[in-house]
Amino acid sequence: MDRSLFLARLMGPTFVAVALGILINLGMYQSMIVEALHTGILFYLSGLLSLLAGLAIINLHNRWQADWRSIITVMGWLMTLGGIMRIVLPQVAVAIGSTVYSGRAATVVVALITGAIGAFLSFNGYVRRA
Repeated sequence: MDRSLFLARLMGPTFVAVALGILINLGMYQSMIVEALHTGILFYLSGLLSLLAGLAIINLHNRWQADWRSIITVMGWLMTLGGIMRIVLPQVAVAIGSTVYSGRAATVVVALITGAIGAFLSFNGYVRRA
C-alpha cells in the first residue's frame, strides 16, 4: 500500500474520533486541556510522543506535492515542531496553548478543524484512490 494512503487511513479516523470526542464531551475536554497545560510529566510526555510521531511521519512521508498528500507532510512537521516546543520551551508552549484554548468557542473551532482534516484524509485514504 502507498505510504500516503496508509498514513491517511491512520491519521484521518484518529482526527475524526478526537474531534467527535471533543464536541460530544466539551466540558470534560476543556478540563483536560487546562490540566495538560500545566508543565509537568504529562506535558513532557505529550511533547515526546508528538515529536516521535511527527518524526516518523516526515521520515516516511516528506513529500511536497501539489495535492492532498502535502497535508500529511504538514501535519508531520507541525507535530514535530509542537513536540520540540513542549520539550525545549515548555513555557512558550503553555502560553501558546493557553491562548489557543482560551475559551469554549476556541475549543469548538479547533475540534471542527481537526474533524475536517480527519474527514478529508479519511476520504482520500479510503474512498478516493491516489
